[in-house]
Amino acid sequence: MTGPRPAHATDADLRPTRRIEGKPAVIVTRRLLPETERRMDELFNVSLNGTDAPMSRDQLVAAMRACDVLVPTVTDRIDAAMIEAAGDRLGLIANFGAGIEHIDLGAARARRIIVTNTPGVFTDDTADMTMALIISVPRRFVEGGRLMRAGEWKGWGPTAMLGHRIGGKVLGIIGMGRIGQAVAHRARAFGLSIAYHNRQRLPEAIEQMLGARYVTDLDTLCREADILTLHCPANPDTHHMINARRIALMKPDAYLVNTARGELIDEDALIAALQEGRIGGAGLDVYAQEPQVDPRFLSLGNATLLPHVGSATFEGREASGEKVIANIRFWSDGHRPPDQVLEGWA
Repeated sequence: MTGPRPAHATDADLRPTRRIEGKPAVIVTRRLLPETERRMDELFNVSLNGTDAPMSRDQLVAAMRACDVLVPTVTDRIDAAMIEAAGDRLGLIANFGAGIEHIDLGAARARRIIVTNTPGVFTDDTADMTMALIISVPRRFVEGGRLMRAGEWKGWGPTAMLGHRIGGKVLGIIGMGRIGQAVAHRARAFGLSIAYHNRQRLPEAIEQMLGARYVTDLDTLCREADILTLHCPANPDTHHMINARRIALMKPDAYLVNTARGELIDEDALIAALQEGRIGGAGLDVYAQEPQVDPRFLSLGNATLLPHVGSATFEGREASGEKVIANIRFWSDGHRPPDQVLEGWA
């Protein structure tokens, strides 16, 4: 989801504050693809994470003090206090990934630290996996696979492992940015009727192209949808947007899919609804306290759980690495990075 340039943004906000002489000092917080790391080693004075272990808060602050450019990922929470403690050297946070809610953009802007991301490279990958969940959760494919592996399958039966077809059902999409639109495009081919809720309504031409119907009220969409899929950023406005009250609005055989951010759902409320059979099931790729997953999810047969693999393709990770490198090179040469993020953008 994108927004207009904020009213408080000035031309000075769009320009780097320095030009690096020689190779910039770059610290990468997680392990990247070998080709990306090799290219970074050629271009920058880079420190890589050979173990891929997430950095602690203190380690992140120490890294921010010691480099010109930090390359974090979604696993790195960078708040205002950390940015304040970073010192004067850090000039660029070149995030590996599109989501930037784990970085305090306001604090970075106040310190004139530029933040970049890698938009667009994971759109198709995430949409593909979302579509896989939209199909597999109502049809109970993962549940059937567990039955087979446990040696408990008793053979075909006319009432065995019944699920729901998705053709003719209403797919409710919350958040109609790049990924939401890509999901809508795929879903039409499976005969789903598309309804969506978004901060702003899409242009009529895009609605017609996607066959999508705008629903102004989120509660109404929760009531109407046979399958509800989330594609929003995590922020104070979207925190627990799917809560006990809205889950209670859903149809008893409706399904909830989340491939965006775990914080969008009140997990206690969802677990209670799944345990009591008040909704049909859920397909989740993200969780509120990753990498910890509430153990109650693990015992639920009507919950399909994936380990945050929406963007896990060689192609997407390679393209994200290329964008990070380009952003660093532009910035270190004294130019505006192509993927600069301004406070207020999402």
